[in-house]
Amino acid sequence: MIKRILYFGNPAHLRTEHKQLKITIKKEPPEEKSIPIEDLGVVVIDHPQITITSSAISMMMNHNVALIACNEAYMPHALMLPFEGHHIQTQRMRAQIDASEPLKKNLWMQTIQAKIYNQAKLLEKQGITNHPLYQFQKSVKSGDADNREAAAANYYWSNIFPNIPNFSREQKGEYPNNLLNYGYAILRSVTARALVSAGLFPSFGIYHHNKYNAYCLADDIMEPYRPYVDKLVIHIMQKFPNKKEIDTELKKELLIIPHLDVTIENEKSILMIATQRTSASLAKCFLNEQRKLIFPKME
Repeated sequence: MIKRILYFGNPAHLRTEHKQLKITIKKEPPEEKSIPIEDLGVVVIDHPQITITSSAISMMMNHNVALIACNEAYMPHALMLPFEGHHIQTQRMRAQIDASEPLKKNLWMQTIQAKIYNQAKLLEKQGITNHPLYQFQKSVKSGDADNREAAAANYYWSNIFPNIPNFSREQKGEYPNNLLNYGYAILRSVTARALVSAGLFPSFGIYHHNKYNAYCLADDIMEPYRPYVDKLVIHIMQKFPNKKEIDTELKKELLIIPHLDVTIENEKSILMIATQRTSASLAKCFLNEQRKLIFPKME
């Protein structure tokens, strides 16, 4: 079942009634709506005058809804997920914690190979065919010991936006870094939700291990999905060439990320479901039930 994404950018009150999310839009006269909580996948709270009851939060967690809160700059900065997401969660988390270094290095190699492949395909969609990314992909070693990811990224970001000379991908950099930041935050939330659903703990990464980062594994597994966000950002830039700041209209465009079309194992899917398949394959790798991660391949 395809889950819905809800965005709240105006004053509202959220509560529950008969397993429904009851929404009261605070205007004159007040407007009321009702949505089954089981239909929800992601909820974004983006206004300081939004109130939500504890029962609404609890029921969202019961249905594995990713609840995202935005900061004073209207950027996603907090994520709430349930503690329990799978019936054999303890077994899977133990296998994740006990994973050997050779296994984690192999999984990271697969992850970077998938990421560079999708970056290469997106460059080709931009008309850049004479590039070195396939060579970088083929030369990725266990644990990406030679840092082919960085080499590919340097070429990729220097060429992906041909109308922006000397573009640099930076968290606080110039446009369209703001669009990328917002898109990646949504992607990160969707990926973390999928990992929890698979019974994995999103803090314990296979590569990322910053002690201040609560979503290291999500940051690992989302890497091959980033080019899909980049592709959407390119589309938004072309559709709204005069908009540099993120407004409600651009947020609406970016919030389709969970429903982006992807191809995984030669089947069409949406990104949200694909992250669940990737996460399930990762859990099986930790349990030594398979060796190959399943990632989407850009066409």
